[in-house]
Amino acid sequence: MIEISGLTRYYGDLCALDHISLTIEKGKILGLLGPNGAGKTTAMRILTGYLAPTEGTVTVKGHSIDGGILEIKKLIGYLPESAPLYQDMLVYDYLQYVADIREMPKEGREGKIREIAAICGLESVMHRSVHELSKGFKQRVGLAHAMMSDPEILILDEPTAGLDPNQIAEIRDIIKKIGREKTVILSTHILSEVEATCDRVVIINQGRIVADGSTEELKRTTTEDYAISLLLKGAPEGEAKELFAGLDGVASVDASGEDGMMRLRLSCRTGDDLREQVYSRVKTKDWALLELTRESKSLESIFSELTQEKEG
Repeated sequence: MIEISGLTRYYGDLCALDHISLTIEKGKILGLLGPNGAGKTTAMRILTGYLAPTEGTVTVKGHSIDGGILEIKKLIGYLPESAPLYQDMLVYDYLQYVADIREMPKEGREGKIREIAAICGLESVMHRSVHELSKGFKQRVGLAHAMMSDPEILILDEPTAGLDPNQIAEIRDIIKKIGREKTVILSTHILSEVEATCDRVVIINQGRIVADGSTEELKRTTTEDYAISLLLKGAPEGEAKELFAGLDGVASVDASGEDGMMRLRLSCRTGDDLREQVYSRVKTKDWALLELTRESKSLESIFSELTQEKEG
């Protein structure tokens, strides 16, 4: 549905996007993940026609941004990081106003507004002024605005920024519901947001794509599949690290400890569960084993590994 090829954008001498190429399929929730300043917002502004690229092309459903940007805008609903709302209007009046701008047919408009209000959880605030609303409800109004013309594509830039945990969960549920029928591109630097919401993850760092795939696929492309953590008593650090470093499938061993306690973290690059072999090796020593756990690899560790590697 969306084809991005060689997309590049400079601000003076600063390269915000560096020859990004990407295909986005219909009916998926794609998460653009990256640290602040990675280029996520720039990419979204180009997709929505707010910025022109320095180089490269973007095609949306056969329309190029070079000559068909108006047609592309008709296909897209956009929620920027700070929803641009008219604060003095009632929520209901504001949505009516948006419907007028989008030239929605009068017939069936009322039902459509009510439907979108229900999806976004706005029924209880339809007759309140926008300025009276919490940030969470304002984000919902902005989301309703983006959805008003029933676009095929929704582009959401940091939709949960500044919200409390309850509001984040509510917005996340709305996005997942919308994603059943539409293509959603979600930008964020909140790792848990992507893991909980998105079908596919694209990690951008310093203007470049450093990873692309599902969370499970990303786990298989990085240097650690999982980790084993164990807490030992009476284990000398050097001897303990040497004991496990020779175990097939262990990529590295990190150790820290004090007062006779030693915490070891074994980074494992294998599909096998090595805990039984670790336990067997501990039994050959006169050490007390206090903990032995397997840690599933988190998106946070994937993100850290990929971005730090590129920065280095």
